[in-house]
Amino acid sequence: MGKKCFSVVLFFLWLAFSLLRPAGPAHAAGRASGTMVMEFDLSSHDPDKEARLWIPYPLSDANQLITDISVTGDYAEAAVYSDRVYSTPMLYARWPKGVRSRKLVCRFRVLRNEVVKKAFPVRDGAWERADYELYLQASSRGPVDGEVGRLAARITAGKSRVYDKARAIYDWVCENMYREPGTRGCGAGEVCALLRKPGGKCTDIHSVFVALCRAAGVPAREIFGLRLGRKKVVDVTRWQHCWAEFFLPGYGWVPVDPADVRKLMLKHHLKLDDPETRKLRQYFWGAWDPYRVQLAVGRDLTLNPPQQGPALNTFGYPYAEIGGRVLDGLDPDSFKYKITCSQ
Repeated sequence: MGKKCFSVVLFFLWLAFSLLRPAGPAHAAGRASGTMVMEFDLSSHDPDKEARLWIPYPLSDANQLITDISVTGDYAEAAVYSDRVYSTPMLYARWPKGVRSRKLVCRFRVLRNEVVKKAFPVRDGAWERADYELYLQASSRGPVDGEVGRLAARITAGKSRVYDKARAIYDWVCENMYREPGTRGCGAGEVCALLRKPGGKCTDIHSVFVALCRAAGVPAREIFGLRLGRKKVVDVTRWQHCWAEFFLPGYGWVPVDPADVRKLMLKHHLKLDDPETRKLRQYFWGAWDPYRVQLAVGRDLTLNPPQQGPALNTFGYPYAEIGGRVLDGLDPDSFKYKITCSQ
């Protein structure tokens, strides 16, 4: 076979493969991996007070494989626990009073799958609402009554299927919320404030999605984690991400990420009626790209052992206390931590 004919064959093989893949963003792929290194140094904080540190801890599940975990440091004690409501895992470490060096390094390898769930049933299956009550309840920043309940009722008017209600809410969020780059961290997820000014980041956008779903009787939850880098070595200290899923009776949990729809719209200067926007909305309804690692679920968490500070709005960031004083997890420079992803 000549070089020209061989090139033509390769082109058509590539074209056939491309057409078979689900529509999605350019960065989507079947799998992604990386070695994550989380480095903490609390040595600069008051040595005359006890230091305690809680870190979101990765576990393997159907979507990700976690291997090669190691934890090193000069702590007095360290162990892995989970909270009592969501079973969110966490690495806890403690340094007593009078210790000047307070360092910890957590390493792990992650292999993450792209999650695509598109073959939805034509009707909802049977389900017991009581089994999913935890994911139908209000949170401290995400009510399900009042203005949230009224909006959910308007969005889902005339719809009886869980699938149709969730899709209507997803479409509303994609069309009415937007990414606000100036938002600190991933956003606080103050749903009522966001309904009046619907700009924010991933936690904000998914808090609205989850609250509206729950108000409409659709079980839903946020998931917190980190994005994976795609270069040889990437500083991902500020790459926290929040995504979401809802429960479809007779099918299971369905992945969604309207926040990434709005992020990619902003990045590529897309409008709602652009063809690329329609592709993004289609992809992230029932899919997650693989460049992420799940670390935590749940809102209003009491850690284990319990923190002295108030319940955590989210556990997407590390948390620490020095003599009971809470450090700012959104400020890694003063908190003193760094997270690196390498290939």
